[in-house]
Amino acid sequence: QVQLVESGGGLVQAGGSLRLSCAASGNIFRISAMGWYRQAPGKQRELVASITSGGSTNYVDSVKGRFAISRDRAKSTVYLQMNSLKPEDTAVYYCNTKPGLHAYWGQGTQVTVSS
Repeated sequence: QVQLVESGGGLVQAGGSLRLSCAASGNIFRISAMGWYRQAPGKQRELVASITSGGSTNYVDSVKGRFAISRDRAKSTVYLQMNSLKPEDTAVYYCNTKPGLHAYWGQGTQVTVSS
């Protein structure tokens, strides 16, 4: 069974950095594009970054130049490097396929950016 486990969140001050990790069981990276999603209180979940099986990346405008998605196929891990964090980045961050598959949503990891 494919499982995705997010980690690396925490509390940081504005301008700080975090690197999130998404450990995947199975070979999902060979099959599907992967993405990082986030959901803030009272807001809908949004896709913030994605990476295709070929390595092409895309980002939502609000994080371009600040976030970078990457993956290590051998380790079956997707990363999200987040720099220059802003309070509006505060959310629970999830990884999943792109498009997201219902069965793969995990607990996510909380990112809180203080002002």
